[in-house]
Amino acid sequence: MDSGAIRRRLALGLAVLTAGGLLAFMSAGSAQAAPSSCSGRKVRTLPFTTGSVQVYKRSGYVCAVTFPEARGSRKRMSVSVQARGGRPVVDSGHFAHHAGPVTLYAGHRCVRIKGSVGSGSVSSGWILC
Repeated sequence: MDSGAIRRRLALGLAVLTAGGLLAFMSAGSAQAAPSSCSGRKVRTLPFTTGSVQVYKRSGYVCAVTFPEARGSRKRMSVSVQARGGRPVVDSGHFAHHAGPVTLYAGHRCVRIKGSVGSGSVSSGWILC
């Protein structure tokens, strides 16, 4: 086999390995972003004894998701987002992984975030003013 053929095979092998590595890297990033289902940047995490609420903001929209501390079994969970002067947007029920996401256009108004898992809960008060 001449040196040109060896170089071509090495280049092909390197290209396949690189493509496989990029696909694995992109899949891992997508899997981490998927649970929240909120777009924008994370602006707060509101922890409480039985879980936490993650809050995201983008172009005047506020989104929140409640996650339990221990995932797997179905538990009573809720999450709500309320802009000052408006009604809250709520998601509640028995869930195994998360409550929400709930999204609301708040513009430049303050918002109140509430979340609960079982007997634990959190309320932010008026934030993001």
